[in-house]
Amino acid sequence: MNTSAFGLIYTGENNPKMRDLTASRAVAALPFGGRYRCIDFILSNLVNTGITSVGLIAQKNYHSLMDHLGAGKEWDLHRKRDGLFILPPFLTKDSTEPYRGSTDAFHGCMGYVRRCPSQYIIISGSHTIFNTDFRAMIEQHIDTRADITIMYNEDPFFDPEDQNKDLRLYLDGDGRVTSMEYDPYRPGSNYQSCDVMIMDKALFEHLVNDAHARGETHFIREVLMKKCTSLKVFGWRYDGVVKRLNSVASYFSANMSLLDPEIRKDLFNPKTPIYTKVKDEVSARYGADAKAVNSMLADGCEVYGSVENCILFRGVVIGKGSVVKDSILLQGTTVGENVKLDHVIMDKGVTIRDGRVLAGYDGFPMVIRKNATI
Repeated sequence: MNTSAFGLIYTGENNPKMRDLTASRAVAALPFGGRYRCIDFILSNLVNTGITSVGLIAQKNYHSLMDHLGAGKEWDLHRKRDGLFILPPFLTKDSTEPYRGSTDAFHGCMGYVRRCPSQYIIISGSHTIFNTDFRAMIEQHIDTRADITIMYNEDPFFDPEDQNKDLRLYLDGDGRVTSMEYDPYRPGSNYQSCDVMIMDKALFEHLVNDAHARGETHFIREVLMKKCTSLKVFGWRYDGVVKRLNSVASYFSANMSLLDPEIRKDLFNPKTPIYTKVKDEVSARYGADAKAVNSMLADGCEVYGSVENCILFRGVVIGKGSVVKDSILLQGTTVGENVKLDHVIMDKGVTIRDGRVLAGYDGFPMVIRKNATI
């Protein structure tokens, strides 16, 4: 058990590139990998580190997220002491409007931060998928006597048409961060932040309170980048699989990559398990003429047609004669008979009538909004 640190997860990311997928839910609540949500990964990473106190800042559209997390039982965070704390925005004499940015959100939950007795705080977003624990990162932070340690990975790929608002780091030979770029048009560094950082709780309180007094609302751009040279900032390199869900295309690609056994083995390493809300359902059922090739099917699915290179969440029904290829079907979707689907993302509760033909393509999959009928 690691009692020297506690976690603070910011789930206020709002990305219009996610389109209908985040119209009624936060990015943190996005379904992923057949039976999980995005929040499951960072929450499990913290729990696997031995952290028993986690604060989760909710910004908007957080009903789905709260329903999924409950009291934190699946993550062993339903405790008499510590545990999971949901921190939605609320109005006070000091805060009379919704959070204007990450710094404003951090300031709004400062009461929770002050109550935590741990020395270090692990701050994280919720749209980055990876599987690790932070013990080595905490040890490096202490050994280097850093003020702030930022987790990063090497990501040489960059598409100038897809502005992902990422943070790029420049490091010297000792691993110290010498400069940063936020949302660069053409990054000069391959080192991309994984949206996780560690710092002393007292330093965090000082930075947030000082920024709030100056009217600064963006923690990375207006606080972290300005103090990069005056503070001792180090990077902690992570060489495992990292997936960032910041557009429909990246969401589609990240899910489909799970069909690669090596990526699946890394993200779902049994030594550091990913926990999620348990739903007791029967195993997937296949009809006499059903065909499933290179696909992931969750509990409760019924397949009477053909499925190829697909991710099917709980309770999906595929009718007779239907052919579904390279698609992601979220929970409770129903596909009628003799339907053809190719590169389609169907949100929860969608119904496709008999004989319909829907197709997108790899860089721009078709998204069907929640509870739609076609």
